[in-house]
Amino acid sequence: MPEDLFSAADATQEPTRPLAVRMRPTSLDDVVGQHRILADGSPLRRLASPSSRRSLTAPSSIILFGPPGVGKTTLAYIVARQSDRAFEELSAVTSGVKDIRAVLARAHERLVSSGRETVLFIDEVHRFSKTQQDALLPSVENRDITFIAATTENPSFSIISPLLSRSVVVKLDPLDRDDLAALVHRAVSSPQGLNDRVTVTDQAIDDVIRMAGGDARKTLTILEAAAGAVTQQQEPANGDAKPTITPDVVANVMDRAAIRYDKDGDDHYDVASAFIKSMRGSDVDAALHYLARMLRAGEDPRFIARRIIIASAEEVGMAAPQILQTTVAAAQAVALVGMPEARIILSEAVIAVATAPKSNASYNAINAALADVDAGLSGPVPLHLRNAPTKLMKQWGNHEGYQYAHDAPGAIAPQQYMPDELVGREYYHPNDRGYEREIGPRLQRIRDILDGGRHNGGKSDAPC
Repeated sequence: MPEDLFSAADATQEPTRPLAVRMRPTSLDDVVGQHRILADGSPLRRLASPSSRRSLTAPSSIILFGPPGVGKTTLAYIVARQSDRAFEELSAVTSGVKDIRAVLARAHERLVSSGRETVLFIDEVHRFSKTQQDALLPSVENRDITFIAATTENPSFSIISPLLSRSVVVKLDPLDRDDLAALVHRAVSSPQGLNDRVTVTDQAIDDVIRMAGGDARKTLTILEAAAGAVTQQQEPANGDAKPTITPDVVANVMDRAAIRYDKDGDDHYDVASAFIKSMRGSDVDAALHYLARMLRAGEDPRFIARRIIIASAEEVGMAAPQILQTTVAAAQAVALVGMPEARIILSEAVIAVATAPKSNASYNAINAALADVDAGLSGPVPLHLRNAPTKLMKQWGNHEGYQYAHDAPGAIAPQQYMPDELVGREYYHPNDRGYEREIGPRLQRIRDILDGGRHNGGKSDAPC
């Protein structure tokens, strides 16, 4: 990106440029929303001040983290403009290490020859490889550049530790309804925008905001499309009348709302987490909502099916063991059928899990057993349970005294199964919901028989 970016940027106010470009703020005070991160004394305010040049206390590296369309790129432009720094921009999608080194060389030469600092802005920095991010470190450390990066993914997972430790992470807030409504009104009235050539009803504004999914850029794109459509469709009745954007006009230009969902980022994990917690909490309607969000965002239906299977085992368990069979069958059917019909199968599986009685007793049981094993509580297998395929092993006492369970009353032989160290340890504790209501009393009778076998010479005729 050449140094004369801002003279080129001024040209973007031409009417032929997209509305979202023409309405880009030119100062921090014009930015809609983000009041928290633009407060007096904040890193961005300090960096945008001309006094920050050559300052050893101003931030030299900032990572802007937030969802699409909340102003990350705009803030980088403004910081460079207000502080009178040169501006260089790279896209992590198209730039390689060679491009990075060329930009860094220009920035260093500019600093040495004219004393002018450079803002290097990298969009979608999470797409940079470790090698590419490593290439930035010397210039960041030496302050050859003021580094500003934008990412929609959590920097903790997408940025290498050395670069992250040298950066201030600024988390941008999602724009709320009032922020976006103010943006729409500004775009309608501004000479750089629609210049009051159209009017917009309140309901149409609400629809534009809803369809844009909280994305300011998308909001202005929909508004521009609606304005273009309405000026073609409506002829003014008199000289004073203006074409009006109504909900019908918005519906015609945008038939489906944008979904904020990054399949590799926090959106993926947040929605999946809410999906699982809704099934666990038996809120079938919320679970279906999050299912719909994942499907509309293009999430792999096989991933969704796997999460439902896990939920059937972890959240429902033995309270309704047939649900696991239902969800496994659903996953197999999803793989065979594919989208869009797979949505019906997934819906059935979600409803089955969400409305089933819940028990995490199986989940707790295996975790408790694993904890004992991890703590070294294993112990030798009792001799009567050991395998004895050879004469020598029989001489060692393997298998001696073993009672075949099916020969015992109730098919429960009163003998010790646990290693000596773990005798009396209980892992599974069924609750009183669903099928576990029946398991609980039966399990207690079984344990009584087994306990009796330990204390009565291995003999018991108690039925089960």
